[in-house]
Amino acid sequence: MNSASAPEAAPVWEELVTAALLGTDRRTPPGVRTDREAPVALLDAAAVETVRRRAGLRPARAADRLEPAPEDTRPALPAAAARRLALLLADRAGGTGGGRRGTAPDLMELLPQWLAAAGAQGWAAPAHLLPALLDAARGRTDLRPAALRFAGPRAVWLARLNPDWRFALRAAPGGDNALPSPDDDAGVQRLWQEGLFAERVALLTTVRAHDPVAARELLATTWATERAEDRLMFLDSLRGGLGPADEPFLERALADRSRNVRATAAELLSALPGSALAGRMAVRAGACVAIDRTQRTPTIAVEAPHECDAGMERDGVVPKAPAGRGERSWWLGQLVESTPLGSWPGRLGGRTPAAIVALPVADDWQAELHAAWCRAAVRQRDAEWARALLGTPAAPEAGGPGAVSLAERAKLLGTLEAAERAEWVAGFIARHGLSEAFQLLGVCAVPWAAPLGRAVVDALNIARDAGSYPWSFSGVMGLAERCLDPAEADRLDGLLAVPDEAEDASPGAGGYWAEAFQRLVTTLRLRASMAEELRAPAQA
Repeated sequence: MNSASAPEAAPVWEELVTAALLGTDRRTPPGVRTDREAPVALLDAAAVETVRRRAGLRPARAADRLEPAPEDTRPALPAAAARRLALLLADRAGGTGGGRRGTAPDLMELLPQWLAAAGAQGWAAPAHLLPALLDAARGRTDLRPAALRFAGPRAVWLARLNPDWRFALRAAPGGDNALPSPDDDAGVQRLWQEGLFAERVALLTTVRAHDPVAARELLATTWATERAEDRLMFLDSLRGGLGPADEPFLERALADRSRNVRATAAELLSALPGSALAGRMAVRAGACVAIDRTQRTPTIAVEAPHECDAGMERDGVVPKAPAGRGERSWWLGQLVESTPLGSWPGRLGGRTPAAIVALPVADDWQAELHAAWCRAAVRQRDAEWARALLGTPAAPEAGGPGAVSLAERAKLLGTLEAAERAEWVAGFIARHGLSEAFQLLGVCAVPWAAPLGRAVVDALNIARDAGSYPWSFSGVMGLAERCLDPAEADRLDGLLAVPDEAEDASPGAGGYWAEAFQRLVTTLRLRASMAEELRAPAQA
């Protein structure tokens, strides 16, 4: 086929395509014989034209052969677990829409748990499932860390062949933007000096986890030349591994040109109870909060600051109060939350945190003072103060002695050990039910401890028997499917029947509750099977 005939071929091919799209009864393709059925003739003509087009291609140098995918030396996933993974991945596009879910488990919601378990046990991902796994991770960013760890080195190999999976090159070990080892001084310095901002943040975080001192020294080498918004992000990465050795650097950052950088440096310093800033804040707060011994009952007296001076502002106190807040209460809260909690017993008569929190506070300052102590307990990870401020689970839903909201209670619970946290939330549910407990359940370790699991199931059963509107508990039921210990499944069998509906119950509520408990039991047993499959011997 000479070079002049190539342009001729294009119109012929386009005519054939047009005839195929419109139908041969509406368009007769050129050169098609009429003594045969037109559709067959069209296909014959297309086959001939295809050969002509391919014959007209000039020979080119063959592409380089692909390098083989790297070996994954981890043991092969057990056969049953591999089949389970295929089912979980196949369900990712199904969804249930916004309607009634029925009794079938939500497999896609179990995928993160499955990936975490498989990765923890060191299994290798089946090669034939890697494309579906990368597609799932592409659609859900929360899956990516666990999915890429499980996928292993072949994920990077595949990502170089498909632009849709390019995220793996940025996140997976061995990707195009893989970080150097923290021990590779030359590589670390090169990337720190030449890398993109996101790469430098990731590098600093990685080095910080490996060697906090080296990370801080690395940041110091370029600190003066960084942009303000970059300094803020870099400074935030020092939260991990924060210690007294960071104080000199953070003290210098208190003089930064950026207000946000100064505020972050002050916050980090206030999390170090022995820092000079914490000491300065303790002096200021101590001048504002004291025991009034003239009262018949010891009472905390509060005299909020009358001004925000230059020293306070340098130490991170924001002078301008938000809309709706008084300036003096705003300044007081910042001073108290930045003061070491260990300084208050000595200033308030040697009392324990629980005794301090129980003291009356004069002139309606209690809410402000206790809220600031709550923030300090979370920032300083002080479990004793957190217990005092939480109070007992029987306290009103809106807050304990010091927590003015459930969100603050959830943060305080995060300072406690997992078992104590679960026990407290179980007591809260037993007293108040589930309507206020959703935020608190979110901070509990998975699988839920037995007392917490029993409290949730009992509360759901009480809500069902009371004829409560069932859909208002769908969020808690979804959490239970993912977080309840699978060993609880047998205890739920008695809840699978459709209950008799009271006259004042929501129409159809009994059927919904039966479906929901059936789905819960089915999901728990499925999770038990998943765990058992992952414990099986590796494939040969």
